[in-house]
Amino acid sequence: MLDQNTRKKIISLIHREVVPAVGCTEPMAVALCTARATELLGGRPEKITVWLSGNMLKNAMGVGIPGTGMIGLPIAVALGALIGKSEYQLEVIKDLTPDSLEDGKSYIRTNPISIQLKDTTEKLYIEVQVQAGSHEATTIIQGAHTNFVMEEKDGKVAFDKRREQHGGEADDEISLNLRMVWDFAITTPLDEIYFILTTKDYNLKAAAESIKHNYGHCLGKTMDRPLAHGIFGNSIFSQIISKTASACDARMGGAMIPVMSNSGSGNQGICATNPVAVYAIENENTEEELIRALTLSHLTAIYIKQSLGRLSALCGCVVASIGSSCGITYLMGGDYTHVCYAVKNMIANLTGMICDGAKPSCSLKICSGVSTALLSALLAMEGKHVTAAEGIIDEDVDQSIHNLTDIGKEAMCSTDDMVLNIMTHKGC
Repeated sequence: MLDQNTRKKIISLIHREVVPAVGCTEPMAVALCTARATELLGGRPEKITVWLSGNMLKNAMGVGIPGTGMIGLPIAVALGALIGKSEYQLEVIKDLTPDSLEDGKSYIRTNPISIQLKDTTEKLYIEVQVQAGSHEATTIIQGAHTNFVMEEKDGKVAFDKRREQHGGEADDEISLNLRMVWDFAITTPLDEIYFILTTKDYNLKAAAESIKHNYGHCLGKTMDRPLAHGIFGNSIFSQIISKTASACDARMGGAMIPVMSNSGSGNQGICATNPVAVYAIENENTEEELIRALTLSHLTAIYIKQSLGRLSALCGCVVASIGSSCGITYLMGGDYTHVCYAVKNMIANLTGMICDGAKPSCSLKICSGVSTALLSALLAMEGKHVTAAEGIIDEDVDQSIHNLTDIGKEAMCSTDDMVLNIMTHKGC
């Protein structure tokens, strides 16, 4: 068992990275930044200017905004200014009503909202300036979706932590490896990690609510129809795909349904949770096994994101699906060696899947990731895995993970630029 201080740091890390969110985290982070700037201003803005990094812009362009039936940033910015409360964090617009939605639509028509690309090397960067009369206020979020690094009103800086963002490791931070992730998930006293069950409560509820409506491409509902059952059967596999895709359909389609996110992404939270939870239910695993499997899944995703970064050219479902494959492997009776095999099988298959923004079709990519997660787990339990003689896989599982994240963070940068260029020049 890991020592108490190490466990305490890891638990703190999970609490920071696994949090509730309404809607796609990128436009909600922009709404949050706008809400805080408006609070500093002290009144309704007459003009709003937003500067975003390329990755933020890419992820916020084509996704539904919760409760609005609308797509894109302008309505998210308007609602952040009109009803947003920064204390709600990524649930910033949860007070939305039909009247406030109409107010937001009117605001877009009558008030200038400028959204611009920021020339920055930061992957996650949001800067919002709000103006009213002779007063203005500016807020900046950087590095993480709720991490405010600068606040200013009328030229007076309340705080500026931008220079600190590239400093050393904080006292409560911890660098993980897969063995540490496994040991924590499997040996930590149950009462210390019982809270992880809330991820199941949130994300399976989102799937259930999604089935009642038509969100996105309705992939989850499609998997529940007779034709799909004729192809896939009413199996554990089809149940996992349906309940994972359904939650993603709702989130990307703009449902006012909170999900439990992972590392700043609701889709990653869904993908790290629902496959594991559904498998445990269908396989009749114990509650303790479910808790440990969910912890293993979420913490594996957090570990991989430590070296990949929050936003990248690599689709987040790759990371979260690796986590869920580890969790499912454990639920199948696998040990640490089997989990390492599953990770290598995942990396050998899904590396290179691009992120082309948050949007309804993310459910398709999630299904690809989850399907591979199940296949990788099954192969691992048979003692089969992709070897170091093949492609980017290394004998050492942690090096295999770093090979994946190096490709996603460094080698795919030009891919990221091309994707953003295509997305912003359609029809030109």
